[in-house]
Amino acid sequence: MPTPWIRHVMSGILIAVVPAALFATDISAAMLYSNGTTWLNGSRIPKSSAIFSGDLVQTKSDSIANINAAGSSVLVFSDSLIQFQGNSVKLEHGAVTISTSKSLATHAGDISVTPASNDWTEFEVKDSDGAVHISAHKGDLLIADATTTTTLPQGQQITRGHSTAQRKKKPAGGAIPAAKGPIMDSTTAIIVGGSAVGGLTSWVLMQGDDPASPSQFK
Repeated sequence: MPTPWIRHVMSGILIAVVPAALFATDISAAMLYSNGTTWLNGSRIPKSSAIFSGDLVQTKSDSIANINAAGSSVLVFSDSLIQFQGNSVKLEHGAVTISTSKSLATHAGDISVTPASNDWTEFEVKDSDGAVHISAHKGDLLIADATTTTTLPQGQQITRGHSTAQRKKKPAGGAIPAAKGPIMDSTTAIIVGGSAVGGLTSWVLMQGDDPASPSQFK
């Protein structure tokens, strides 16, 4: 059996690592795939990258991008800027097509577009020239602003204007500034923490009943 001091060390590591790992897994994540020039938080990505809630995606005139999450897919058209928010997408400018069975919503200025049910729904949202253009390709949509909520039936489309205070301005040029995140993202924290616990556990099991020699710590 491990000696008492080893038990104390293992307990301390488990207390420190496990809650952090469990908290980290609560962050929504997806995969981003690029065809052309795409920027993630101000940095150009190759063909694919992990993406987390709060990340900004910007496509250039020669590119499109696709975000694959659990039960949802987001096609980001060229010259678009969006923020992935886990259970929704914030469209700053440009256009997206949403395919979802998880009621993934899209926000554009003060307009919110949400599937009317949990059935498979496909719709397009375009934000340009101070107006939001919405098309319901499959399934009904709920269109909400600061004062009203209306239903857009499948096969229909509608255009809504932004309020003056909510109109978004397209960046003057170049990529969006890089986001400053934590030293380790959730996935890295889990891997590092899991490796630490696993390595220590394996080492302890090899010790058997023999007490640790002081020379081991020199």
